Amino acid sequence: MIKINIPNPDLIIKKKEQSGEPGDPDISKIYGFTDYVRIPKDKSGIYMFFNQSDELLFAGKARKLKHRIRKNFEDNVSPIKNNRSDINKIAVIYVDEAMDREIYETYIINTLHAKYNVDKVFYK
Repeated sequence: MIKINIPNPDLIIKKKEQSGEPGDPDISKIYGFTDYVRIPKDKSGIYMFFNQSDELLFAGKARKLKHRIRKNFEDNVSPIKNNRSDINKIAVIYVDEAMDREIYETYIINTLHAKYNVDKVFYK
Protein backbone atom coordinates (compact mmCIF):
# COMPACT_ATOMS: atom_id res chain seq x y z
CA MET A 1 0.00 0.00 0.00
CA ILE A 2 1.21 3.49 -0.81
CA LYS A 3 1.43 5.94 2.08
CA ILE A 4 0.68 9.59 1.22
CA ASN A 5 0.99 12.43 3.68
CA ILE A 6 -0.70 15.74 2.98
CA PRO A 7 1.98 18.43 3.25
CA ASN A 8 1.46 21.35 5.60
CA PRO A 9 0.26 24.46 3.76
CA ASP A 10 2.97 26.89 2.69
CA LEU A 11 0.53 29.80 2.84
CA ILE A 12 -2.80 30.37 4.56
CA ILE A 13 -4.88 33.48 4.05
CA LYS A 14 -8.13 34.24 5.84
CA LYS A 15 -11.03 36.44 4.93
CA LYS A 16 -10.96 39.65 6.94
CA GLU A 17 -13.74 42.04 7.68
CA GLN A 18 -13.30 45.65 6.72
CA SER A 19 -12.20 47.54 9.81
CA GLY A 20 -11.85 51.20 10.49
CA GLU A 21 -14.04 54.19 11.10
CA PRO A 22 -16.99 55.10 8.90
CA GLY A 23 -15.72 57.26 6.05
CA ASP A 24 -12.22 55.72 6.05
CA PRO A 25 -11.11 54.48 2.62
CA ASP A 26 -11.68 50.78 1.96
CA ILE A 27 -8.77 48.41 2.34
CA SER A 28 -7.76 47.01 -1.04
CA LYS A 29 -9.07 43.47 -1.08
CA ILE A 30 -9.98 40.75 -3.51
CA TYR A 31 -13.07 38.73 -2.57
CA GLY A 32 -12.63 39.64 1.10
CA PHE A 33 -9.06 38.34 1.25
CA THR A 34 -6.86 41.35 1.98
CA ASP A 35 -3.74 39.12 1.88
CA TYR A 36 -4.52 37.80 -1.63
CA VAL A 37 -1.37 39.56 -2.89
CA ARG A 38 0.73 37.08 -0.88
CA ILE A 39 -0.16 34.27 -3.32
CA PRO A 40 2.74 34.07 -5.78
CA LYS A 41 2.00 34.53 -9.49
CA ASP A 42 4.60 32.05 -10.68
CA LYS A 43 4.15 29.14 -8.25
CA SER A 44 2.27 25.92 -8.96
CA GLY A 45 0.58 23.68 -6.44
CA ILE A 46 -2.60 22.77 -4.63
CA TYR A 47 -5.17 25.17 -3.21
CA MET A 48 -7.92 24.41 -0.72
CA PHE A 49 -10.96 26.47 0.24
CA PHE A 50 -12.30 26.07 3.78
CA ASN A 51 -15.40 27.43 5.49
CA GLN A 52 -15.69 29.04 8.95
CA SER A 53 -15.77 25.56 10.58
CA ASP A 54 -12.56 24.46 8.79
CA GLU A 55 -14.46 22.02 6.58
CA LEU A 56 -12.91 21.55 3.15
CA LEU A 57 -15.22 23.01 0.52
CA PHE A 58 -13.07 22.61 -2.58
CA ALA A 59 -9.56 21.52 -3.55
CA GLY A 60 -7.82 22.11 -6.84
CA LYS A 61 -4.45 22.15 -8.55
CA ALA A 62 -2.86 24.79 -10.74
CA ARG A 63 0.30 25.62 -12.64
CA LYS A 64 -0.25 29.28 -11.70
CA LEU A 65 -1.97 29.40 -8.33
CA LYS A 66 -2.89 33.08 -8.16
CA HIS A 67 -4.59 33.05 -11.57
CA ARG A 68 -6.51 29.81 -10.90
CA ILE A 69 -7.72 30.86 -7.46
CA ARG A 70 -8.99 34.13 -8.92
CA LYS A 71 -10.82 32.18 -11.67
CA ASN A 72 -12.73 30.21 -9.03
CA PHE A 73 -14.16 33.48 -7.72
CA GLU A 74 -14.96 34.92 -11.16
CA ASP A 75 -15.90 31.95 -13.35
CA ASN A 76 -19.57 31.16 -14.00
CA VAL A 77 -18.83 27.44 -14.36
CA SER A 78 -16.86 27.04 -11.13
CA PRO A 79 -18.27 24.29 -8.87
CA ILE A 80 -18.26 26.75 -5.97
CA LYS A 81 -19.96 29.61 -7.84
CA ASN A 82 -23.05 29.55 -5.59
CA ASN A 83 -21.06 29.14 -2.38
CA ARG A 84 -18.21 31.64 -2.74
CA SER A 85 -19.38 33.59 0.29
CA ASP A 86 -18.84 30.46 2.44
CA ILE A 87 -15.08 30.51 1.82
CA ASN A 88 -13.29 31.80 4.91
CA LYS A 89 -9.78 30.45 4.40
CA ILE A 90 -7.52 29.59 1.47
CA ALA A 91 -4.63 27.20 2.06
CA VAL A 92 -1.89 26.80 -0.56
CA ILE A 93 0.70 24.04 -0.91
CA TYR A 94 3.50 24.61 -3.41
CA VAL A 95 4.05 21.54 -5.62
CA ASP A 96 6.21 21.81 -8.74
CA GLU A 97 5.68 18.45 -10.42
CA ALA A 98 2.43 17.95 -12.37
CA MET A 99 2.08 14.28 -11.39
CA ASP A 100 2.56 15.12 -7.71
CA ARG A 101 -0.14 17.82 -7.95
CA GLU A 102 -2.55 15.31 -9.48
CA ILE A 103 -1.89 12.74 -6.75
CA TYR A 104 -2.15 15.23 -3.88
CA GLU A 105 -5.32 16.81 -5.26
CA THR A 106 -7.10 13.45 -5.63
CA TYR A 107 -5.90 12.29 -2.22
CA ILE A 108 -6.97 15.52 -0.48
CA ILE A 109 -10.41 15.47 -2.12
CA ASN A 110 -11.09 11.92 -0.98
CA THR A 111 -9.40 12.01 2.42
CA LEU A 112 -10.85 15.33 3.59
CA HIS A 113 -14.18 14.82 1.73
CA ALA A 114 -14.23 18.07 -0.22
CA LYS A 115 -17.84 19.21 -0.36
CA TYR A 116 -17.99 20.74 -3.84
CA ASN A 117 -15.51 18.61 -5.78
CA VAL A 118 -17.52 16.40 -8.11
CA ASP A 119 -14.69 14.91 -10.18
CA LYS A 120 -12.16 12.50 -8.69
CA VAL A 121 -14.50 11.50 -5.84
CA PHE A 122 -14.22 7.88 -4.75
CA TYR A 123 -15.83 7.99 -1.31
CA LYS A 124 -19.52 8.40 -2.29
